[in-house]
Amino acid sequence: MARRRAVIDALRRGAVPESGLDLLATGLDRFESALDAELDAVASGASVFKAVRGEYGSGKTFFTRWLGERAKRRNFAVAEIQVSETETPLHRLETVYRRLTERLTTASFPPSALRSVVDAWFYTLEEDALAAGAGEDELPAKVEKLLAARLTEVSRHAPSFATALRGYRSALAKGDETTAAAILAWLGGQPHVAAAARRFAGVRGDLDHFGAFGFLQGLLTVLRDSGHPGLLVVLDEVETLQRVRSDARDKALNALRQLIDEVHSGRFPGLYLLITGTPAFYDGQQGVQRLPPLAQRLATDFTTDPRFDNPRAVQIRLPGFTLESLVGLGTTVRDLYVAGAEAPDRVQDLADDTYVTELARAVGGALGGKVGVAPRLFLKKLVGDVLDRIDQFEDFDPRLHYTLTVKRSELTDVERNLAVTADDVDLDL
Repeated sequence: MARRRAVIDALRRGAVPESGLDLLATGLDRFESALDAELDAVASGASVFKAVRGEYGSGKTFFTRWLGERAKRRNFAVAEIQVSETETPLHRLETVYRRLTERLTTASFPPSALRSVVDAWFYTLEEDALAAGAGEDELPAKVEKLLAARLTEVSRHAPSFATALRGYRSALAKGDETTAAAILAWLGGQPHVAAAARRFAGVRGDLDHFGAFGFLQGLLTVLRDSGHPGLLVVLDEVETLQRVRSDARDKALNALRQLIDEVHSGRFPGLYLLITGTPAFYDGQQGVQRLPPLAQRLATDFTTDPRFDNPRAVQIRLPGFTLESLVGLGTTVRDLYVAGAEAPDRVQDLADDTYVTELARAVGGALGGKVGVAPRLFLKKLVGDVLDRIDQFEDFDPRLHYTLTVKRSELTDVERNLAVTADDVDLDL
């Protein structure tokens, strides 16, 4: 019931639900087998890179969160990062790492789960030391020895990661919560951490672009040892790179190429890296094609019928919504709503399949016939304007009392560009 309510509330706001997406998943079954196999491989110590392409409204965010839920069921940690020129420039990997730790979540903990993960890691080290026969007096030294052993490989590339962990544990042992929190912030890539906390931990400066790779290795090690066999990182809306200055764009594309190469080299066991973008980003001269080595790494054949697309390929495409699939999603949402409605029979009767089809067609018409970009607005109208009213008002009949009105203020930029006119669009159903 709680999952259903969270999904319906998100759709009512015109947002993609954060969880419960398996309740809505339609048309994704053809990806399940390949993606599950990749998640299983990552849980066993492999690393995977995947690119998802789709036009606006094709369900890229829905897809990534659906995959995130499947990953969490395997006890993965997940981080969803919005790429942006100002907030998260891709060519500054230290910023990407910082956003990763800020958005880190697990099945048990919401963002940021970094502290919970680190604390669980130290608890695991203590349990392992006790299981090996360490007494209470020996415990700190034994934990220190285990820490060094577990981070041996990481310390070769980022010795300050292990140093900061030791500083964090020392601050906690002294009861200095302020210093401990500051050290953990530094470990998470936060800049401008108090100099006193850095001195206490024995680290210097701020994390830089090159250090971010080592810190990511360290985080993966800590995650694995604290019971999380993998980390799914989503870099969403990578197509925004097309709109940045050419020098920043070139640096970002090269950083992406570098990330892909590091994943394929096996440097990040337990990492599943996923990016999303529009076809224009992958195929256009202002995107991937601008850097031939990157284009070669992402090259995938999409010349065949989409039903023969290879879900194991490095790049997969989401075909987008047709009227038929949009109606299918609408009836799924209607049935989900009915399951918790106060007047389920009335909702089922007045919002029957025929009415859902009429509403889907009308919303598509309001967006210039572009059904593929209609899901967000369609579901928002279906839940908030139609199903809620039927459920609450006995005499409300959407065919008699509701006229679809799409105000430009409730549209995204892409949707606004597709609207038929600059005025409100009123359509009788």
